Amino acid sequence: MQARGGKRQGVVDAKEVPVKVNFEKDVMWKTTIPGKGWSSPLMSEGLIILTTAVGEEEVELRVVAVDPETGKIVWNQKVFDPGKAEVASRHHKNSLASSTGLISDGVIYAHFGHMGTAALSLKDGAVKWRYHETYDPVHGNGGSPVLADGVLVFTADGNDEALVRGLDAATGKKVWEARRKVEAKRKFSFGTPLLVEMNGHAVAVSQGSEVVAAHRVKDGKELWSLDVGGVWSVIPTPLLDEGIIYLSTGFGKTRLLAIKLEGAAGDVTKTHVKWEAKKGIPTVPSFMIRGDTIYLLEDKGKLSAVDKESGEILWAESLRRNFSGSPVMAGNHFYSFSEEGVGYVHEVSRKGAKQVAENDYGEPIFSSPIIFDRTMILRSETSLWRIKGG
Repeated sequence: MQARGGKRQGVVDAKEVPVKVNFEKDVMWKTTIPGKGWSSPLMSEGLIILTTAVGEEEVELRVVAVDPETGKIVWNQKVFDPGKAEVASRHHKNSLASSTGLISDGVIYAHFGHMGTAALSLKDGAVKWRYHETYDPVHGNGGSPVLADGVLVFTADGNDEALVRGLDAATGKKVWEARRKVEAKRKFSFGTPLLVEMNGHAVAVSQGSEVVAAHRVKDGKELWSLDVGGVWSVIPTPLLDEGIIYLSTGFGKTRLLAIKLEGAAGDVTKTHVKWEAKKGIPTVPSFMIRGDTIYLLEDKGKLSAVDKESGEILWAESLRRNFSGSPVMAGNHFYSFSEEGVGYVHEVSRKGAKQVAENDYGEPIFSSPIIFDRTMILRSETSLWRIKGG
């Protein structure tokens, strides 16, 4: 189980989801979560899982499990005690628990970037292993891990080195490390790899500053790369749809690229870019694809739709708010949550967007919700909410 619909694609199949929230009748429960974190909630086997950072200068990094029926905390496990230097390097918008982990076969993989990665039992929070090989970060932690072929893959793009790492998911031992081959001026980025299959192998497509590279999951071997030049601090997660990878290039020369996967090998910079778009492209929120349309929400609130085949902008409108959390779609409902704590719901299509709800949660939101039939589970600055629909 991963954030944004299980495969980090941002689209869920759910019915009777909450739209306009009556805060007196529709909030099933609201629970205060110890500490602070912008990581998104995960749910598996009757538990909601969150990472959080408790304290300011002396910090404990924790994983918390919540009962989805009652909102009560089931267990609360300390995982790491980061040093002051690790804690200090953080952007004012960032938290110390911003990376969203994943759950697989009863194991939680909790990731805190340069401050460490751990595996815990979903049932009781018992720590199975810890891995901590720090690097010099810029702005703190951000990117999330992916799992395939028994290897946990994540980026470690810091101030002086740009890396992709693979850990043995059973033991936490590092099995490979790949250095990015482009010597970027600003090396720091926060990419979450995209898992694809090529020639029968699981492959992690990983974005860093100025480069996109595909690494074979089992051993880290680079299979192909694309020089995107002049970009850094990459955050949005790439998407795969019908053999095309769609990705936002990050800060700097920001673009949306469509990259052909078939036949990719070696340097594909001049051979595999199908199209690129340059207007209204997000540098922080991820985007999603539904049918033949890409829906994007730019950081300053521009909501737009792009034709999947050509990259042509179909329409755009502005919400005039600040967004960092990634939106989610359920049916034709587009859910977005501003840094100011306002949740918007739009009905979207290739023809345009119509706002159908504006819900004020009263505190900042930087995460993505869990949405399923008649339910939304949402994390705000201090709280976890369960809201009913229907």
